[in-house]
Formats: sequence, structure tokens, C-alpha cells
Amino acid sequence: MTVNGRRRLRYVSIGLAVLTVGLILILASQTLGIGTAVFNKPPPNAPKTNRPTTAEIDTYSVPPQLPKYLSITKFGVKSRVRALGLTADNQLRSPANVYDVGWYTASSKPGSNGAMLVDGHVSSWTTNGVFYHLKDLVAGDTIQIERGDGKVFSYQVVRKQVYDAANVDMAAALAPVDATHPGLNLITCTGNVIKGSNSFSKRLIVFTRQL
Repeated sequence: MTVNGRRRLRYVSIGLAVLTVGLILILASQTLGIGTAVFNKPPPNAPKTNRPTTAEIDTYSVPPQLPKYLSITKFGVKSRVRALGLTADNQLRSPANVYDVGWYTASSKPGSNGAMLVDGHVSSWTTNGVFYHLKDLVAGDTIQIERGDGKVFSYQVVRKQVYDAANVDMAAALAPVDATHPGLNLITCTGNVIKGSNSFSKRLIVFTRQL
């Protein structure tokens, strides 16, 4: 083989290696469901990813009867609870920061009859969100809600369910899983990123009852 022939063979080999790596990355993104959430730039309305300082968490305040903090000891989570409503297109408004959770203001208050509905991010384009490990909760795990007046309510996981994003059972999400006890229901995204969008294909709801 001539010197030029060997050079051409080397360039072809390098090109094939680059192509192979590219195909592996594409297949990995499809398999892991990371799609646009990893490789595209975040949209202008993407949630913030700056982690609140200890001082910002400790000095956070809300009215006495409203939820202030959500804690999941199993995962080392202590999150501020933001009061949120609906968007203009009648969807649950998400927290502005991936480390905060949002209490839907039309749902129950801590300790009241009915169920609280709390929304949180599973991830952003660069980091895990406060509800990243929500899928790992199992029946019997506990969650705490601290109210603005300092009173703490404990809840126990009863079950969890995954829904198609377009077919979430909001009646169930807003109802206590056990009619004899107040409830706390947690909702987040799961599944795969929908091609051509920044949305996930599924929603996960964890249903809990007050202890």
C-alpha cells in the first residue's frame, strides 16, 4: 500500500470513529429520554437552578396556616413551598426554581379535610430537581409539611401512579387517597421528553395520607 493509500485509510478510520460516537450519543439520548432536555438550550421560561442558601431557606416565611416547608428525610430534601395557581391555559403553574415546590392554592391547606396538591420539578437541563427521586418513594415512606406557624404534619405514602401527560386524573390528584384522613399528593414529570418540545410524556403522582 502506498503512503497516500495509508493516509486515506487513516482518515476514513477516524471519520468512522467520529460517526460511531455520534450515533452512540443519539441512541443514548433516545434510550434515556433526555432528548431536548440535555442537548438543546433551555427556553427563556426554564426554571432557575440556583440552589437556595441555608439562610434563604431559614428566613423564608408564609402566613401561619399555609405550607412553608416540605421535607423528605429519605432523600435529604427540605424545600420551600411556594403558593401557586394556574397558567393562562389552565395548567398547574410550576415553581420558578427547581429546588422549590409549589402548593396549588385551590387544594386543601395542611391539616384540613381534603388533599393538598404539591408540584415540583424532576429536573432541569443541567441539574436534578427537588422531585428527582419521587419515583423511588414506596408505600410506608414519610413526608413532612411544616406550616407557617411551625406546626408539622406527617404523611405516609400509600401508592403512586403514572399517567399520560394528556390524561392526568386531576379529580384523583385533588382528593385524599384515604377519605378518612387528610391527604398530600405530590406530582412531577416523568417518562420521555416529547420530540420537538420541552415537555415530558408522563406525570407521576404519589398519594399520601396524614398520620
